[in-house]
Amino acid sequence: MLEVNFDPFPELTTERLVLRKMKDADAEQFFKLRSNTEVMKHIGKKPMTLMNEAMDFIKMINDLLENNSGITWAMALKENPEKLIGTIGLWRLIKEHYRAEIGYMLLPEFWRKGLTNEAVLKVLDYGINELKLHSIEGRITPLNIASAKILENTGFIREAYFKEDFFFNGKFEDTAIYSLLSRNFRGEVL
Repeated sequence: MLEVNFDPFPELTTERLVLRKMKDADAEQFFKLRSNTEVMKHIGKKPMTLMNEAMDFIKMINDLLENNSGITWAMALKENPEKLIGTIGLWRLIKEHYRAEIGYMLLPEFWRKGLTNEAVLKVLDYGINELKLHSIEGRITPLNIASAKILENTGFIREAYFKEDFFFNGKFEDTAIYSLLSRNFRGEVL
């Protein structure tokens, strides 16, 4: 069975980003992210409306971290490492199967700059080479073309398509599941 220990917290860096531990001081930026209707459009959760929701979510993220059940990084630019611009994480760890799910979100003003690809590759490298995950999955709504491209660009293959398996906002939506096996990880944008 997979053994994970996120203590000490693994801070990661890329060419342009710092992926660091989330903290209470991130609440305002995190609220900005999770209350943005464009960001939340394909997430399957309603946008946050109260700041205390952001604080509660950060606490939940850090509880998962302490229990070694999942890890979420605050994404920040190297030139301003204290200002959260997005999040990325590995969660839904299935330790007996060496599997996890990746998730990410970024403020719209940073979209289409390749930052998410950069962060995903770094987290995949960590998940595969440090945690020793065998496979990582990404679950998205097929309407989220940008997220599908990120997954495909970083080596994921679409393995499943479930019709109307997710009920949100009064309607049934489809889910596409992408997966990357550790042996197929290239560590570069394809």
